[in-house]
Amino acid sequence: MSTFGGMRHSPSTFTSSPASTTLFRRLIWEGTVPLEIRVDSKELPANSNRGLECYFIQAPRVSYLPLLIPEIKRFLQDVVFDDEATRLMKEEDWWFESEEGHLLKWHWPIGLIYDNHTTLATSRPGASTSAHSQAVPLRLILHLASPPTDKLLLAPSAEACKQAFMGQLKEADFLRWGNTKRMTGLRKAEQDGMWEGIKEHSFDDYWRVASKITPTTLPARPSSPSLQSTSMHTRPPSADPQGAPDRESAYNVRSVPIRLYLPEGPVLQDLAPPILEDGTPNTLADLLSLHLPLLFPAQGPGAGPTLAYALLQGVITPTEAELAWLGACMSGADGWVNICIGLGRER
Repeated sequence: MSTFGGMRHSPSTFTSSPASTTLFRRLIWEGTVPLEIRVDSKELPANSNRGLECYFIQAPRVSYLPLLIPEIKRFLQDVVFDDEATRLMKEEDWWFESEEGHLLKWHWPIGLIYDNHTTLATSRPGASTSAHSQAVPLRLILHLASPPTDKLLLAPSAEACKQAFMGQLKEADFLRWGNTKRMTGLRKAEQDGMWEGIKEHSFDDYWRVASKITPTTLPARPSSPSLQSTSMHTRPPSADPQGAPDRESAYNVRSVPIRLYLPEGPVLQDLAPPILEDGTPNTLADLLSLHLPLLFPAQGPGAGPTLAYALLQGVITPTEAELAWLGACMSGADGWVNICIGLGRER
């Protein structure tokens, strides 16, 4: 999925893939991660089949842990629990924890949880920096009782997850345009349709509505020849309609909704305009060297080595990637470009 080459300040040498915007969006949508979900042995009901309490699933990156519960429940009912345990089971008390004992953020997309865990694992002393290329299952512990409500804030139900998802969409909409008119302008049936697309994992149902609020990859109409030559040559080709208005371009948004997740550290969020003051496209390298200069030194004479890598949708992302294009093609279903930072030299 690496489609960038050359330097953004040398557009004549730039090469790109013929893949369309729709293809990239579908690749993101169809991405999955392996999960190993084991019921906490201390909470298994009596008479449970203790040899089969582990469930494996290839989960969609764009989905959420609460949406997996119905499938896990069916498995437990059919294979692990007896009739009495099934009758007493309360889904609202279920919650997830990592194998290391960390409470999982159920309102994060599953792909983000997986990538964050990957960068955390590769950042530990003695860990291999090539671990990010190994699709090993993320081991989760499913608890059946005593949810830590003080830390969960809300019960991890599908309805609470939907509200959190809608909130993320509205926040992304505001960052892009300075208002939420595109989101609030959708009919309730359309907003519900987006969530149903997530629940049923239907690319067409989701993007039928999401295309109304997501920027296109067409470049902004330039105000100077220098901007025209740069933006026209350095963006990946797109399948967006050529007649799409400039105001819908990802290069015309106020800010790209983007967050940086540090291993065991804070989540960084700031305004990330698609075009810099000098008229050139803002790139991932610009963003990383601005916020994490010790890990991603600005390139130039005497610059130090890059000490980390950026993981987006399970892919180590080239730092010359333009933020506008990432926002239009590589964002999650919630509208956000969620980049996990892993320590170690990129390989």
